[in-house]
Amino acid sequence: MSFTAALTAVLLSIIVNIMVIAPLLWISGRLIVGKEKAKFTDAISVVVLSVILSSIVNFFVGGLLAALIMFIVILALIKHFFDCGWLRAFVISIFSAIIFVIVLVIMAIIGIGVLRLLF
Repeated sequence: MSFTAALTAVLLSIIVNIMVIAPLLWISGRLIVGKEKAKFTDAISVVVLSVILSSIVNFFVGGLLAALIMFIVILALIKHFFDCGWLRAFVISIFSAIIFVIVLVIMAIIGIGVLRLLF
């Protein structure tokens, strides 16, 4: 893959993740640590940094080890930006995933399939 294609993929991933993941992370953060500590800009920062760091880690490591490293990195980013401990960072990440699944189910029920959006 050329550098331009890789950079385009990372930028596209950042944009999509900001639109999809950042709001879910922000809502989860507000529910767990409160609105004083969980700002939307913090959620965007977590998403942008996690996409960039994930690209770098996957380039050098890859596979299951990269996933484990990124899991710890994302928890550390949530911990830092939402000013919470490791356990709350873990709960925020799990809660975000649960909300994401609920949103997908609701979209499927009303007829908006994820695959339908791609084609």
